[in-house]
Amino acid sequence: MNTNNQRPITRRRKDPNAPKRNLSAYFFYVREQRTNVQRENPELKISEISRLIGQGWKNLSETEKGPYNSLAKQDKIRYEKEMEEYQKTKEMK
Repeated sequence: MNTNNQRPITRRRKDPNAPKRNLSAYFFYVREQRTNVQRENPELKISEISRLIGQGWKNLSETEKGPYNSLAKQDKIRYEKEMEEYQKTKEMK
């Protein structure tokens, strides 16, 4: 809530029918690596696992990041198509 007797800030509610956002290359990498890191280090906390995965991402070369970048591009195309369809249905209402 704002000070000085201003009205509270309200957020727009998300439409549950809206398409899910596209994932970045990093999130595709995280999705793939998380179970392996957890299996190898069961004693680590979630924040420590995230830190290890982040360091691994940082150490990858651009060619090693290539498959994840292509997955991200495909997911972006998926999102744009779904969003276009969603906008059409939204306009029809």
